[in-house]
Amino acid sequence: MDSNILYPLLMTLGAGLATGIGSAIAFFTRRTNKRLLSFSLGLSGGVMIYVSFVELFQQSQLALTAEWGQRPGTAMTVLCFFAGILLIGIIDRLVPSVENPHEAHRVEEMEEQPRNPKLMRMGVMTALAIAIHNFPEGIATFTTAVDNATLGAAIAVAIAIHNIPEGIAVSIPVYYATGDRVKAFRLSLLSGVAEPVGALLAWLVLMPFMSTTLMGCILAGVAGIMVFISIDELLPAAREYGEAHISIYGVVTGMAVMAVSLLMLG
Repeated sequence: MDSNILYPLLMTLGAGLATGIGSAIAFFTRRTNKRLLSFSLGLSGGVMIYVSFVELFQQSQLALTAEWGQRPGTAMTVLCFFAGILLIGIIDRLVPSVENPHEAHRVEEMEEQPRNPKLMRMGVMTALAIAIHNFPEGIATFTTAVDNATLGAAIAVAIAIHNIPEGIAVSIPVYYATGDRVKAFRLSLLSGVAEPVGALLAWLVLMPFMSTTLMGCILAGVAGIMVFISIDELLPAAREYGEAHISIYGVVTGMAVMAVSLLMLG
């Protein structure tokens, strides 16, 4: 397999399987380091927002204006950006609020909740919800990495960080329903597999038809998806886990790290 395809697939696989890290944290630590988690989620959001507006949106606009002219190309960029927001927003609305995986969960819940078989359904539904969310994220990571490996790696790391608390969200109810750590870990890990599946779909379905126009539209759509994830999921979760200032420090740090990285890499 061509390395230009293999590396993006591996990046997406790593980001998706980070849900297993969240599950492991839930099982092998006694308390949630809320300050670190808050900072990390803020950092992830900062990376996504900066990359979306400074790189992805601009690259999309350059590609589309080169093909279609200044005004039509810019209009297409804006439309595709909001189409990405609409897509991930619809997916988010389809997930029942009770099982929404983006609510904050703490490791301490492992000790606080009595064993309850009814929690198994919550765990399975949470895993399904995460899989649904991760599918377009996999497409986004893969297509970005194919176009620009540096940006793809940055998005993969940001999504991996955001998948860690999702792994906790799956493993806690499943463990308390079954008492089986291995089963909880497996389900948590499987919930992240949708991400590389999305990447494979992008490779098999989109790559044969790839053109400057299609790539421009995809990059703008990815930017919209990333901005929505940051505003709707990462930043609220970061504030909920810790002090507001810590999450903001994370956002600024994420933006600064990406700015310096992109400047150094030219």
